[in-house]
Amino acid sequence: MKREDEVSGGKRRPLVLVADDDGDLRRLLAMMLKPRYETRLAKNGAEAVQAALQEPLPELIMLDVMMPDVDGYEVCKRLKANPATADIPVVFVTSKTDPKAETEALLLGAVDFLVKPISAPRVLLRIATHLALRDRRRELEQMVADRTAQLVRMRLQLIRRLARAMELRYGGLTHRVARVSQYVKLVAAAYGLAPADCELLSGAAPLYDIGKLGIPEAILQKTDALTDAEWAEVRKHPRIGAEIIGKHDDPLLAAARVMALTHHERWDGSGYPSRLSGESIPLAGRIMALADAFEAMTTTQRHREPRTLEDAANAIVREAGKQFDPRVVAAFRKVVKKIVNVHRAIPDELEGIHDLDFAVPATPAPQGESSEPQMKAQAA
Repeated sequence: MKREDEVSGGKRRPLVLVADDDGDLRRLLAMMLKPRYETRLAKNGAEAVQAALQEPLPELIMLDVMMPDVDGYEVCKRLKANPATADIPVVFVTSKTDPKAETEALLLGAVDFLVKPISAPRVLLRIATHLALRDRRRELEQMVADRTAQLVRMRLQLIRRLARAMELRYGGLTHRVARVSQYVKLVAAAYGLAPADCELLSGAAPLYDIGKLGIPEAILQKTDALTDAEWAEVRKHPRIGAEIIGKHDDPLLAAARVMALTHHERWDGSGYPSRLSGESIPLAGRIMALADAFEAMTTTQRHREPRTLEDAANAIVREAGKQFDPRVVAAFRKVVKKIVNVHRAIPDELEGIHDLDFAVPATPAPQGESSEPQMKAQAA
């Protein structure tokens, strides 16, 4: 048989930390709480701070105000300053009846202030109320988190489908944006960006060429070489893309706008539309410039056949310090094998094009065939 203070019904009972330098009151509170709660006892403030950090963390803390060495106010202040314990409800139990003492306790973040002598029914009711409020707050926070995650997923899907619509206008459905998004993510990670930033750039990447919606369809689908006037029209698409996306405080759309506007800038300053150079080009644009170039070189274009993966990789390396940021090229070289695997895992083919799942299948390289282009020994 399980003891009364053990887990009941597979659910651990709430743990209450009781901190009081009065041993009799400490034991009284423990006996009072025992039928409903687990208890952990501390005889002074310093011990209370340590006990509050022990696993499992308490779900409510009862503090005396007047304790030797470290008083209850200081304990509460330390607990609220620590992210691990800041959300634990604190209830003061004290003999102090001064209204200023109660005000100070509440200002420090306590949820209640009980004056001795204590009443068992009153204490138990207050504890149950505060734990119920805490549980409800957690439920609401989880609901908000779940809804936020759902909205983020919906926004990413809308971005991807808008990019797919743009591809259709360009001449047909491909998996270009899916590949480019993965290239961006891999290069960003190899560059040293945090995982969250890599996910952000990958999520924003599908909109980088959205400005081509503003370019005449006859130009986009032309198979012959473009005239100077037509090239001038094409070079408008970064600004058009930035205007379509607009300016936003939202990090995802802000990154998408930067990528759209700057992915044709060059490290040496000879790009367009603003002839930015070096680190004046935002990092998102520098990474996208490389990812877009590799994609363009390795897929069929209306005016030419694709280049081999090895040739494209070597071309990227040769352009370090000219078209591309040398550090971004160095990051590319670290993950070129993974990039090639992405290219092979997401081919352009009619089968399954209506399945708009952008997850990258875990397709290994063919056995006996190297996935990494053998790049010539050139300085990055």
